[in-house]
Amino acid sequence: MGSLMHLIVFVSMFAAKTLTSEAQYLLPVTKHEPTKQYYTAVNIGAGGMSSPVNLLLDLGTNLTWLNCRKIRLLSSLRVVTCKSSTCKSIPGNGCDIKNTCLYTQPRPVGKTNTLATATGRVVQDNATIFTTQVGKPISIAPSRRFTFSCAVEKYLQGLAPPIAGVLALSPGEFPFWREMTSAYNIIPKFALCLPSSSLGYFYIGAHSFGGSNPVPMSLTPLKIDSGKYLVSVTSINVDGVPLTLDASLLERGAQLSTVVPYTVLQTDIYNALAHSFTLNATKIGMSEVPEHAPFKHCFEEGASGKNMDVSVMEIGLPGNGREVKWRFQGANMVERVSETVICLAFVDGGKKPNESIVIGTHQLQNYLIEFDLSTTRMAFSDPLVLHNMSCS
Repeated sequence: MGSLMHLIVFVSMFAAKTLTSEAQYLLPVTKHEPTKQYYTAVNIGAGGMSSPVNLLLDLGTNLTWLNCRKIRLLSSLRVVTCKSSTCKSIPGNGCDIKNTCLYTQPRPVGKTNTLATATGRVVQDNATIFTTQVGKPISIAPSRRFTFSCAVEKYLQGLAPPIAGVLALSPGEFPFWREMTSAYNIIPKFALCLPSSSLGYFYIGAHSFGGSNPVPMSLTPLKIDSGKYLVSVTSINVDGVPLTLDASLLERGAQLSTVVPYTVLQTDIYNALAHSFTLNATKIGMSEVPEHAPFKHCFEEGASGKNMDVSVMEIGLPGNGREVKWRFQGANMVERVSETVICLAFVDGGKKPNESIVIGTHQLQNYLIEFDLSTTRMAFSDPLVLHNMSCS
């Protein structure tokens, strides 16, 4: 009910206007605080019988899947057959004895066990999103048919209670953003503004965040590898001082994730960051205290007062002929775990993780991040707090 109320509040801001050829498309983003999961509500179904379904945002999922029991009018679903071109073009497809297309894929959250994959029938139905003008939702866009998979409830293990499935945002062939940009004949790109609280933004097509006062954005090439979004990393600095690291640790770059709550770093990278952060924390009067899972380095604020601005970390990325810096500071660097204790909000990922750096949602919140697949580039803002703005 809470998620439905959020959607009602969001829709209540709309004013009926004629769609324009330059309209962008928008969905609300909600943060489930206990699990740090981010989700949006997609209206699925035709006309007045559509149903809002809360779906986890996942940059790594190729095909949207959900508990189809959440759809009010199941008769509106159209089953995709095995022999169809749609089924044949879905990686990882299969068939059942009724010649229905099936899809199996890893689940983004939950324990690693026999339930770590979701399998379900591939179906199609209509999805409704909203147009915007100067960054504000103004009207409901005509619904478009999109492809997804029905998963049974046991596959929802690990998802927050309001969430009934996963919205695919990968760079593959069938993510939600690609289906919508194709259906509306707009540039294949999308943007996320993950809130620290309240509602944020998920733009499909061009964004207009900030309206007449757009925030500055920096550009860097996107690397697409094994269904992941990555950016090349040229350096990591803390308070202007480069971390001393083996260059091989940065070769793969950094993966972006909307399901990992805190940035995960290979052990050597983590230790170098933690060492610099600890030195700065003690200099301003903080004292180190026992770890608070999942964090290894925590501090009593003491004489420093309520101070979250301990260190500024900058990740160097290739720009247009020069290095550009992705800056993290304040609330994006730490997490408050009690009235007087803060922790470095990064996780030690071990000596040999699949990726040396996976940038999680705590670090991404209150930044505007745009994925432009027409140019294979990512645009990112400064911390919005520097412009007296936020994603909320």
